[in-house]
Amino acid sequence: VQLVESGGGSVQTGGSLRLSCAASGHTTKDYVIAWFRQAPGKDREAVAGLSGRHGHIYCLDIPPGQHRITNDSAQNTAYLQMSNLRPEDSGVYYCASYANPPRFYRKTYYCDDSVMKYWGKGIRVTVSS
Repeated sequence: VQLVESGGGSVQTGGSLRLSCAASGHTTKDYVIAWFRQAPGKDREAVAGLSGRHGHIYCLDIPPGQHRITNDSAQNTAYLQMSNLRPEDSGVYYCASYANPPRFYRKTYYCDDSVMKYWGKGIRVTVSS
């Protein structure tokens, strides 16, 4: 499985970015796509994830609607639309995935990096004040 992120870059505070994650190589349509981020000097943290089985799950404690995760199943691409960005949103954003999520929902199936099997190389987001 390959995951390729795109769409990162530099924006000013209050700006928006849309990240894309193109997935290839899954042999099933039943898989999780999730976004994680890592700021300099900090641990990696989960942002959001989705699957056809459980829908959209948001992991960060931020105002509703500030980040939105969507997918285009025909293109095997997931998107992370981020708005009202602040400098603390800066970091490297990673796309991650695994196939066949458990049948019953638990937030950790989307927000825990230890369950992810495949990772993209990451893409940098810089928000300037």
